[in-house]
Amino acid sequence: MAEGFEHGLRPRPSTSHKLAGSGLRPESVAKPLKAHPNRPSLMQAPVLVLNATFEPINVTAVRRALVLMLKGVAQAEETHPSNEVHSTSKALRVPSVIRLLSYRHIPQQSRALSRKNILLRDRNTCQFCGKPLPASELTLDHVVPRSRGGSSTWENLVACCYRCNNRKGDRTPEEAGFRLARRPRPFTLHTSRQLMRLIGHKDEKWRKYLFY
Repeated sequence: MAEGFEHGLRPRPSTSHKLAGSGLRPESVAKPLKAHPNRPSLMQAPVLVLNATFEPINVTAVRRALVLMLKGVAQAEETHPSNEVHSTSKALRVPSVIRLLSYRHIPQQSRALSRKNILLRDRNTCQFCGKPLPASELTLDHVVPRSRGGSSTWENLVACCYRCNNRKGDRTPEEAGFRLARRPRPFTLHTSRQLMRLIGHKDEKWRKYLFY
């Protein structure tokens, strides 16, 4: 995925500021959004992915969206005009919405079970104390501990902060005096679209693709 950035791609704002070498330093890029301690850097900001039919199908990061554009797999439909990235041959505006150039069939089934998808489903929020946190400050918790027969499934895994994870220990939520914020369920396409709409409230460029 990162190979597209090793061939001369250098993130920079529309000013003459340059980044040394091939190391990406997104914090140096001028941002259209105000800085916030819990806001990801520009290269990790969310980008809405549309199918070739303009149907919203996913959310990815700016970094991945740029790779898809450079490979000719997708094109930008909406951009952040005040931000650009420059390769040796071209300049690209940082995308907000991209569209795949070839139709991709999306199966009506849940996503792969992974830490990333559990955190995305739970909106990077501890399911016990309700505190939103960066991914690096969250772990996964088995609602029913594995030592007591709990399985690693969508229905038994939740995002959890380290403090609550340590407090809960080898107990059920009820035994630890915790209450789950919501019952854990598989991450389906319906779940994905709900999250897209939540993010879309923060980026008006997304709205015409999400709200009909």
